[in-house]
Amino acid sequence: MAVGVTPPVVLSVAGTDSSGGAGIAADLTTFAALGAYGTVAVTAVTAQNTTGVQQVYPLPAEFVAQQLDSVLNDLPVAAVKTGMLADPKIIAIVGNYAAAGKLPNLVIDPVMVSSTGDSLLDHGAENLYLELLEHSTTTTPNRWEAQMLCNAGGLHSFEALGELCGGCLVITGESTGIDRVFHNKNKTLLQGQEIDTSNDHGTGCTFSAAIASNLAHRVEPLEAIIKAKEFVRERIMDSANWNIGNGRGPVSHVLA
Repeated sequence: MAVGVTPPVVLSVAGTDSSGGAGIAADLTTFAALGAYGTVAVTAVTAQNTTGVQQVYPLPAEFVAQQLDSVLNDLPVAAVKTGMLADPKIIAIVGNYAAAGKLPNLVIDPVMVSSTGDSLLDHGAENLYLELLEHSTTTTPNRWEAQMLCNAGGLHSFEALGELCGGCLVITGESTGIDRVFHNKNKTLLQGQEIDTSNDHGTGCTFSAAIASNLAHRVEPLEAIIKAKEFVRERIMDSANWNIGNGRGPVSHVLA
């Protein structure tokens, strides 16, 4: 981006990560790395590190709504991404804003389980997510989250889940590094590269934040997904040999 040019504004609706690798920390650094201005509506505060999530404290849904109003009523938000919504009331509020057309270029990362296996969503909230997906431009579940959504909706295939989404559905987390994209009743396979590292904490947040940043720059959805996948690959490569924490280490969010 040229010096002095106003960047597009992107809004992250997500929780904190006290270790800095995921959540709004990952979102804001990704936005900045891709030339966007980041804003937030914090949904939950967590105590977590590279080994797991020790505690989650959801914020009151009404306060999340106040944060949304504060940002949306003042700043020209060009894209929105959701991360950990944590509480059914928060999912419902985000759904109301989306249905009202207040969340442009909505990227939904349906965070249900952390990379360390910790649950990040109250049981039974999956159906609310299914309603929210209808308003998405892109939805980015990993294969476990996609299966949970299918089970909740009585859907028998990822293709059926894709038809439920308002835009593109990206199934991530394949062991081969291949992502499956369902769009307009078509399926595209995005080839990947397996990288020998355990430093992958926050990759889902980084991927969805990168898509939102690209959409804010007026990149078409499928191309925004492709560019985001390449960005994440580069970030994992750059931090593959880092030694931060005792568990699954973070990825680098800024270019080396």
